[in-house]
Amino acid sequence: MADLKNPKVIYFKGVLFLVAGVLASAGLLVEAFSWKIVLLLAIAVWSFCRCYYFVFYVIEHYVDDGQKYAGLWDFIKRRALTKHG
Repeated sequence: MADLKNPKVIYFKGVLFLVAGVLASAGLLVEAFSWKIVLLLAIAVWSFCRCYYFVFYVIEHYVDDGQKYAGLWDFIKRRALTKHG
């Protein structure tokens, strides 16, 4: 698969991720609404966002200076290879 380079398509992909997240969250809340569920869902979303930021910003800029990762799977594979090989 070729790299995505068209800015409009990249923005569209980001909007699709946002819509998918909103729909999934709304589905969970419709299924079982409580303030506890709202809080736990908000903490989970925030935590995953911070984890993503950590992998793609902190590690690229402060740990593996200049190392770029194509995604989480690429990050895991490279870390496993450098650790064991």
